[in-house]
Amino acid sequence: MPPSPVQYLGKWYEIEKLPNIFQKGECTTATYSLKSPGVVGVLNRELLPDGTINSIVGSAKAVDPSEPAKLEVSFFEGSPPGPYWVLSTDYIGHSLVFGCSEYGPFRAEFAWILSREPTMDRETLTELQGILAAAGVNINKLSVTLQGEACHAMEE
Repeated sequence: MPPSPVQYLGKWYEIEKLPNIFQKGECTTATYSLKSPGVVGVLNRELLPDGTINSIVGSAKAVDPSEPAKLEVSFFEGSPPGPYWVLSTDYIGHSLVFGCSEYGPFRAEFAWILSREPTMDRETLTELQGILAAAGVNINKLSVTLQGEACHAMEE
């Protein structure tokens, strides 16, 4: 969990991400809740091009309590967990998440820039992109997640 998991709970809006095979829509949100001591519930939602809402539920936990910002997240029983490292957060405005997995000779990098609001100021976005670049991520591959009018269909 991030250093203060309780402060991290709640809804986050995806602002940018490294494209991946498991996200196909826009209006993406992640909502975190406390499932049990040391375990965070994860609800990811997105609006697909056909207008339906896709969601997936999982859980995350810190592997090593001395590194609470380095989590593993699982969505499917029996599948290996994926890394979910919170590189930066102020809890009230932004969060920067990174993960990297090796699958034999293949390497997959994941990154998400999240905000408590559907938008993020340019200064904060540039700062977070700089953190990713310093970590060796090609920020030119980041894609913007739409969080506009169409996203009202996502309201709970």
